Amino acid sequence: MKKLIVILLISMVAFPSCAQKKDKDKDEATSTYYLIRHAEKDRSDESNRNPNLKDEGLQRAENWAKHFEDIKFDAVYSTDYNRTKQTAMPTATANNVNLQFYNPSNINFEEFLAKTKGQTVLIVGHSNTTPMFTNGLLGEKKYEDMSDDDNSRLFKVIIAKNKKTSEVSVVE
Repeated sequence: MKKLIVILLISMVAFPSCAQKKDKDKDEATSTYYLIRHAEKDRSDESNRNPNLKDEGLQRAENWAKHFEDIKFDAVYSTDYNRTKQTAMPTATANNVNLQFYNPSNINFEEFLAKTKGQTVLIVGHSNTTPMFTNGLLGEKKYEDMSDDDNSRLFKVIIAKNKKTSEVSVVE
């Protein structure tokens, strides 16, 4: 009987500390965000507000998936436009995750950061929304809009222990 009481007491002390450790691990978790603009779109009809990617863009979307092949994404986000969805899909498919949509004019960055804490996330947007989203993650206006023909820039934001860093590279 004494052994049972001792076991119960140890369990009561040990299991709450495990839960506290799990909460602490989540608080200290590193979040990594990769942000890209959609690939080359079909510009043959200037009145089309939702064009598809042209062949060069479809190839770039596949190249992004190859570029990211050593990264395990927990989530892939895209605006709800043909060109962004087509850019994001090869990477989402390679990571066996569903494409999630965001509205660039209605983002609550605190909620997004909380939802994706500790995750590795790809975000596909546009020449104006990709730098804007990067700035929102950082909490500062660091990056300006991209030129409308820039389809190769990669923004990376890392958030760890309340420290935020970013870098930009070009991936051809």
